[in-house]
Amino acid sequence: MDRNSMAIVVLCSHLCVGEDTKPLEPAQWTVLAEKLLNEEIAPYELMSFSKEDFEAKLGLSYDEAERIIRLINRSGSITFEIERYANMGINIMTRADSIYPKVLKKKLGKSCPPLFYYAGNPELASKRCVGFVGSRSIGINDETFTTSTVKKINAKGFSVVSGGAKGVDSIASDVSISNGSQSMEYVSDSLISRIKTKAVVSAIIDNRLLIMSAVKPDARFTAGFAMMRNRYIYAQSEGTVVIKSDYNKGGTWNGAVTNLKQRLCSTFCWDNAEYEGNVELIKRGAIPIGESWGGDVTENNVEQMAMPEQLSFFG
Repeated sequence: MDRNSMAIVVLCSHLCVGEDTKPLEPAQWTVLAEKLLNEEIAPYELMSFSKEDFEAKLGLSYDEAERIIRLINRSGSITFEIERYANMGINIMTRADSIYPKVLKKKLGKSCPPLFYYAGNPELASKRCVGFVGSRSIGINDETFTTSTVKKINAKGFSVVSGGAKGVDSIASDVSISNGSQSMEYVSDSLISRIKTKAVVSAIIDNRLLIMSAVKPDARFTAGFAMMRNRYIYAQSEGTVVIKSDYNKGGTWNGAVTNLKQRLCSTFCWDNAEYEGNVELIKRGAIPIGESWGGDVTENNVEQMAMPEQLSFFG
């Protein structure tokens, strides 16, 4: 990790957070990053700034300067945490790193997270992906359709990206790996727990699986984190397949409806009349697919909505 990346981790990560320590959220970091660009100041230079420097050179208020100084003061503790996670196989990438997913920068622009924790080969993030989303509670027909659809997109040269959750997500991921392809997962809770199973460790070692998380590795599940990571799945994808959705509730529904508005990628949906959520998503513009679908997500590519340009300093 270079000096700029370390500075971003110190300012934005939720590691070693005390009661008086509030890391910069993505939007706050973006505002600060723009000021750094305008003043031609590299992030690492902030580590030696005084409170007066923040006020004079960046125009920050007294409270803002105090906040950043408190964040910088935890640098030593964070260094130990980074080493501890590295020993578990968990590393950190930031927007200043070349390994940060370029497709996220292209589609999400300034709303990209400042950093990701990850386990696995980050080069897998450059693979062409198809997203798979759906309910945690599924039946044999759902599993069968998921399996056959993953095989089709693998045959077209696509790997899988999912949320890594029980149900549709994990089945799609496992099938892609079993097919000799790769899988990428954006998880919304404990990365530490995810990498404890033998199968996951084996897939990571074999360069078949990359797991990414915008929240700290021991984070608990929250609906807010899950909603946030849905955007990363759709942004990573050239097209996302909805296998099973409830109607007007749940993460699958909300993620799909949001993507139909934001158009980060094409939304495909299993044309299954038994699922009201699926039927309604198709009415709202999702592309219906069935057993005869060939797996080519590029046939119906949407015109992607223009997003704010990514800051040039961060690649």
